[in-house]
Amino acid sequence: MLLHRADARSGSLYDGYGEVRAAFRARVCVEQDPTVRAALLLGVAEATRAHPHPPTTAWMEEQWQEATQVPEARLAAAIGWLCLTDGPAPDGLRAAVDDLATDARVRRMDTLPWMAAVGGSREPGLRRCIREMLHAGRSEPAGHDDPWAPWAPASR
Repeated sequence: MLLHRADARSGSLYDGYGEVRAAFRARVCVEQDPTVRAALLLGVAEATRAHPHPPTTAWMEEQWQEATQVPEARLAAAIGWLCLTDGPAPDGLRAAVDDLATDARVRRMDTLPWMAAVGGSREPGLRRCIREMLHAGRSEPAGHDDPWAPWAPASR
């Protein structure tokens, strides 16, 4: 992997995840496009999940709690934070996500690779993340196709 390579000079393993996290975090602070800001936050979460860093997990929590943050960024930070923690979702996170996840935002965020990858043809990725992570008791939409199900040939 590009972020784990041997340093030819010292023979040590180079960990580029810290540099990636720092670059993404710096860009989040100045990025004006809400969808790009959400993508950066999901990138921070992915790098942190691959290489745990508790201060970044705490920073992600701050991002979803920050009322002045754009809604797309708060949603991405909430999903990212949930992926980085083992504890139950706080009531404030549940309320924020349910309030911020409008149909228009769900459609915009479905353009992000992370969300598109988990969505199906009848359920956008963000809606599926919310259902799976925060409302596990809710059933899948009728006719939902599971993108993670093993492939089975169509019957003839």
